[in-house]
Amino acid sequence: MQKSDRSAMLGSMSMTRLVPKVSIPIMISMLVQAMYNIVDSIFVSRFDPNGLTAVSLAFPFQMLMIALSTGMGTGINSLISRRLGEKKPEEARRAAWNGLLINGCGTLLFILAGLFLARSLMRMVVSDNLANAESILNMGVDYLSVVTVWSTGLFLAIYFERLLQATGNTVFSMATQLTGAILNIILDPILIFGYLGFPQMGVTGAAVATVIGQWASAAVGFVLNQWKNRELRLNVRDFRIYRADLSGILAVGLPSTVMQAIGSVMNMGMNAILSGFEQSNAALNVMSVYFKLQSFIFMPVFGLSTGIIAILAYNYGARLKERIYRCIKVALIWASVIMLAGTLVFMVFPGQLMSVFESDADPVLTAQMTEIGVVAMRIISSSFLFAAIGITLSTVFQAVGKGIYSMIMSICRQLLVLLPAAWLITRLTGSVFAVWWCFPIAEFVTLFICLWFYRKCDRKMISVL
Repeated sequence: MQKSDRSAMLGSMSMTRLVPKVSIPIMISMLVQAMYNIVDSIFVSRFDPNGLTAVSLAFPFQMLMIALSTGMGTGINSLISRRLGEKKPEEARRAAWNGLLINGCGTLLFILAGLFLARSLMRMVVSDNLANAESILNMGVDYLSVVTVWSTGLFLAIYFERLLQATGNTVFSMATQLTGAILNIILDPILIFGYLGFPQMGVTGAAVATVIGQWASAAVGFVLNQWKNRELRLNVRDFRIYRADLSGILAVGLPSTVMQAIGSVMNMGMNAILSGFEQSNAALNVMSVYFKLQSFIFMPVFGLSTGIIAILAYNYGARLKERIYRCIKVALIWASVIMLAGTLVFMVFPGQLMSVFESDADPVLTAQMTEIGVVAMRIISSSFLFAAIGITLSTVFQAVGKGIYSMIMSICRQLLVLLPAAWLITRLTGSVFAVWWCFPIAEFVTLFICLWFYRKCDRKMISVL
């Protein structure tokens, strides 16, 4: 197969080979990213447990930034893969340029927010009920300011990853992510604790390490795209603002962004609910630790989904119906196996997982975290298999241009079901140990909505090909 025609494998290779070939590199890179997230939290918690609380409270705003960059990246990936499936390489390159324009607007928005709104945003989420509230506020402002003002690296890194993934070059995409994540892991202890002659920067050091890693990923992604990704090599002569491309990217990208941004709203809502408990600092830290740990299970499934977007979109553009069905089946098997393995780990070893974040600086807070965390891990993990099905089928909607279905699913899961369920359970039981049942309840309800959308999408768009 010629390098210039690499995307053709998306429409010809056996699905049992193609799905792992395209997805495993992304899954590996996302696992390393998940490892970075955990290592970052471990170092921050060892430096100062209140620093972990500060980063936890800043995280929803950071999630908004990640949501916009990855959401637009999904829109770019979907449109480019469909154009390649339709044998329109010139239009695919034009779409890539229009995607870069959208990313530029996105990063400008967060730069302005970081410059002028960081303290105001953190004041919204740092409750006066928290111990050491002022210290937590200041550390949160420092962290949030750095990651937003220097967010261009994040947007460019994800943009070039998506260009590489759109043509099936997921090994190179993996290289861009690994570069940033590994550099981040190396720099974290150096900048947080002040090793090798560097000043001790604490939480700010964690933010600086994150930004440096993102810019490194962007640089590697640019080089690999220009050098190896011939079908989507950027050339200024191809740049032309095209309304149809912008709307095509936004049609998938905006729902995907909203879908992920809703996670930020959910996080802030859960933080508000957890702040009302007597053990609020411990509960907030457990919430943060859970999301870090579950990323080890969910990131491979998200990597799988990211990989199959290009496969599904290409074959949808090429009108190869049976290959679409085969891809969905193979992806569901992979996702279910991963989630079942994750469920077993969380059910059997919750205490060991929580012990990784223990700190001698505040043994009382650490003991509360472990006590609450063991119960939370077991309850929430009971819904992992439902999530596997939902994530996989949601990817189908994005690949065929129906990202609105995925958005509705996320709204139902995280806003219309999860938060009301958490609030109601809290009111009925008053127990910080019972509130975690809102997660399985939300996944179970959303699964039925997902299956209904898939049936509708299949009947009107896939089965008629």
